[in-house]
Amino acid sequence: MRRTSFESWPCSVARTTDLLGDWWTPLVLREAFYGTRRFEDFQSELGIARATLTERLRRLVELDIMAKRPYQDQPLRHEYVLTEKGRDFFGVLMAMVAWGDRWLADEAGPPVLFEHRPCGHHTHADVVCDSCGEPLRPADVRPRFGPGYPSERAALPRARERFADS
Repeated sequence: MRRTSFESWPCSVARTTDLLGDWWTPLVLREAFYGTRRFEDFQSELGIARATLTERLRRLVELDIMAKRPYQDQPLRHEYVLTEKGRDFFGVLMAMVAWGDRWLADEAGPPVLFEHRPCGHHTHADVVCDSCGEPLRPADVRPRFGPGYPSERAALPRARERFADS
């Protein structure tokens, strides 16, 4: 059974979900942010099957989220490093951590804390408006057609209603 592709949907959530593909991909990226670079280390840390890891790393390289670089000639071995596009995914993972810490942590508290090196304090992701710095809350934002929204879909009554001024 083939999964539905969201690659061409006019929605960044759908496109990102399509890119992730499954639950292993964010975990591979998490490990990369923790400093893991070598295949054997990803496999050891995640307990993931070799074939599954091979496919996830191949896809991340194909999408320019990670780069494959040789670190040994005899035999040839590669490491996997985050590209700029991959490093930019950090905020997504930190938002997932913040939500999971709030709603899924047990009584002992969050399993991992993140220290902000410049100030030395523990921190968490907080989504704020990039113009005014205020926290973004569902009641305070509304969707609008962006320049990449397909005009044929924007003409549909359902879309006009969804993105209308209210």
